[in-house]
Amino acid sequence: MAMRIDAANLHYRELNERIHEVVSARETELLLDSVLGHRYIGAGLKGGLRIEINGVPGNDLAAFMDGAEIIVNSNAQDGVANTMNDGSIVIHGDAGDILGHSMRGGTIYVAGLVGYRCGIHCKAYESKLPVIVVGTTAGDYLGEYMAGGAIVVLNRDDEPGSPVGRFCGTGMHGGVIFVRGEVDDYQLGAEVAVAEVGEADWGILEAIVADYCTNFDLGPGRLSPDEFLKLYPRSSRPYGKLYAY
Repeated sequence: MAMRIDAANLHYRELNERIHEVVSARETELLLDSVLGHRYIGAGLKGGLRIEINGVPGNDLAAFMDGAEIIVNSNAQDGVANTMNDGSIVIHGDAGDILGHSMRGGTIYVAGLVGYRCGIHCKAYESKLPVIVVGTTAGDYLGEYMAGGAIVVLNRDDEPGSPVGRFCGTGMHGGVIFVRGEVDDYQLGAEVAVAEVGEADWGILEAIVADYCTNFDLGPGRLSPDEFLKLYPRSSRPYGKLYAY
């Protein structure tokens, strides 16, 4: 049976101390109730613990996390998975800005939308491949300075217009972004090229979407490659000429 902590009336430091006590006791499942803006939940945790959160966690959820599993049954605030090395995060709502900042590995699945600068500085590390899947739409500067990994925007609500904001992929020099829907040229950073989704890409994308659907108990539907655009960097050194003599 999962350990349970009621976060009501707890300062975020006290809550995090209680979480680390659970880790020291080698418990594997933890349920947090009445969470309301508590910061740094799951920060630095290694694998072996599954945390389910009822309520809205505060900034820097799972910062520097290295293998744990977190499920949020509501929305999440800014900075989710800041420099996360490994693990998984499932958010059954929306998420704020800079989700996945400098993320090096693991997965983040968001049921709804994300704010600005999702995936900024996202990077692969050795054999790790970070993956971010956004269920509906993403704000401006998606994948800014992205260096590795994959971001998928599913546009599940089929809203009219583009599911991504402006300046998508600005400074991008690695990784790939898959967008289900339209993206106009004016929305893209100068460093970004656009292509159709090929057979190899579709194999990767199908596997990512299937895992996303499993986490949210969704049917995969009948998606096809022609619904998606592939955004990728034109160069691995987009600003090289600025520093070369």
